[in-house]
Amino acid sequence: MADTPVSTLDRLLEMMDAGGPVVYLLVILSVIALSITIVKLLQFHRAGVFRNRIARQAVEQFRKGQAKTALSMAGRCNSIRCQVVAKSIRGQLYPHAPKETTREEVLRDATDRLEHLGSHLRILELIASLAPLLGLFGTVLGMISAFQQLENSGNQVDPSILSGGIWLALLTTAVGLAVAMPTVALNSFFERRIERLTHDLDNLIAQIFIDDFDQNPVQVLHANAQQQP
Repeated sequence: MADTPVSTLDRLLEMMDAGGPVVYLLVILSVIALSITIVKLLQFHRAGVFRNRIARQAVEQFRKGQAKTALSMAGRCNSIRCQVVAKSIRGQLYPHAPKETTREEVLRDATDRLEHLGSHLRILELIASLAPLLGLFGTVLGMISAFQQLENSGNQVDPSILSGGIWLALLTTAVGLAVAMPTVALNSFFERRIERLTHDLDNLIAQIFIDDFDQNPVQVLHANAQQQP
């Protein structure tokens, strides 16, 4: 007969009670890690971290001389890539400062956005490092308790005392690893996405501000405007 959700929950609560305060602390850390993961996934989705097609197309249009079309494309998208591309194109079309100053402003804005995306990832990294150590600490405490019980039993040694103590001691290590492994994977996933986004932003900004276009998009735009009757 399959376990009901209630019986499964009761079993988990019993294991938590058996593991003691270390297991409770690990459960709290797992809840924190899960909360951060959900928040970061929503944040990454809203920031368009997983989308880069429109930004690339906007840069391609800009390099072809269609600067206003590129600005319109980037302005309709709310992803970080598009926002940075739009700011870069706007700085090229309507310069209010030297080109190098404008580029530095765009890079600074991109850096601020990346830092905001990377916020709280240090907490995930800390949980991933701390969880197995806490589990090991709980195991050591459990082994000490088991051998103390074995010593107190005197000549009437019951093997179940030692085996039961070891089982409870190893429980904390298992819980610590169960918390650490997915946290490590999630933290690596988020960091890799930010690294990829950083590379994409550098590339997109460079393509807009680079000087060796086949034709300068801004000059082409002005030339087309002058040719119109």
